[in-house]
Amino acid sequence: MSVIREPAVSGTFYPSNPKVLATDIANYLGEAMVPPIRGDILGVIAPHAGYVYSGPVAAYGYKALVGRSYDTVIVIAPSHRVYFEGAALLKEGGYGTPLGVVPVDEDMAARILKMQGAVTVDTRVHQGEHSLEVQLPFLQSVLKDFSLVPIIMGAQDFGACTGLAASISEAIAGSSKRVLVVGSTDLSHYYAYNHAVALDRVVVDHLEGFDIEGLGRDLGSEKTEACGAGPMITTMMLCRGMGADAGKVLKYANSGDTAGDKSAVVGYVSAVFFKAGA
Repeated sequence: MSVIREPAVSGTFYPSNPKVLATDIANYLGEAMVPPIRGDILGVIAPHAGYVYSGPVAAYGYKALVGRSYDTVIVIAPSHRVYFEGAALLKEGGYGTPLGVVPVDEDMAARILKMQGAVTVDTRVHQGEHSLEVQLPFLQSVLKDFSLVPIIMGAQDFGACTGLAASISEAIAGSSKRVLVVGSTDLSHYYAYNHAVALDRVVVDHLEGFDIEGLGRDLGSEKTEACGAGPMITTMMLCRGMGADAGKVLKYANSGDTAGDKSAVVGYVSAVFFKAGA
C-alpha cells in the first residue's frame, strides 16, 4: 500500500487508544435500538461531531449494517477547512484510524476520475478534515472487510450534487462491486434547543420521505440547514440511482440531548436508504 492518510483527530474527536475506541463504539452500538430494515441498504446518513456528542446518534445508522457486507464504501463528506469547487478524492493508499488502515478502492477511484465531472485528486483537502475520518471507526466495527473511496466536497449547491452524483453513478454502473454510500453531515448549529429541533425537523421529514427535491429546495431557501447538505443530497441521489425507493430516519438528537447544554446545540441524524422488500 502506498500513501496512508494518518488519523488527524484521534484523541480529540474520538479515543486514540484502539481498545478504548472499540469499547466506546461497541457501547454506542449496544445502546442503539434499531428496527429491522427489510430491504437492501444502499446508503447511510451519519453525523460527524466528536463521539461524545454525536456517537450515540451515528450508532443507529451503522447498527443497521450489522450482518451486511459491501465491497466498497464511498464516503462523501464536507470540507470544513478549505473551500474549493468540485470534489476531491484520494486515488490510492489508505485511510488510517486507531483500528487499522482502510485501503482505498483504487479501481473505483480511477473510474470516478475518468468520468466527465468535477472530481479531482487533492490530498490537501483531506489533511486535517474530521468529517470523513470519524465515519471510519464505525464502519470498521460493523463491516470489518471493505475498501474505501473517500470524497470531500467543496461547493455544495444542488448543481454540484447533481454533477458529483452523475460521475459516481457511472462509475458504480461500470463495476460489479457491491457499494454502500455514506453521507456525512451535521444539522443546525448553535441555536437554542427548541428552535434547533424545529429547523432539523424539516431535514428529518425529507429524509424519511426520501424527498431529494424538497430537501434541496428547503435548504436553498434557508428553511433549514446542514453543514453537510451536499454529501446528504448526493448520497440520496446515488441511492435512488442504485434502486433505493425508501428512506428511514433511525435517530434524531442534538448535543443538548447527548451532552446536556441546551442553550446552543448542534443537530444530528442517522438515516438509511434502501430497496424496500429487497
